[in-house]
Amino acid sequence: MADPLDKATSKAPATLGEGCLSRYDPDDLSAEDGTDFPGAAQLWEQLQQESEDKLTPP
Repeated sequence: MADPLDKATSKAPATLGEGCLSRYDPDDLSAEDGTDFPGAAQLWEQLQQESEDKLTPP
C-alpha cells in the first residue's frame, strides 16, 4: 500500500534528535518556514482589554 503522505503538498523541515528532544534543524529552515506577525503584541493587548471589559460589571 502506498504511503498517503507521499501525496502531501507540504513537508515539515528536517529534524534533529528523537522523541522529546526532537526539534527542527536550524540549518534546514528558511524565511519561508517561519511566521511573521508584527501585530501580535497589539492584538494580544486588544484581546486582553476586551476580556477585562467583559468581566467588569457595568
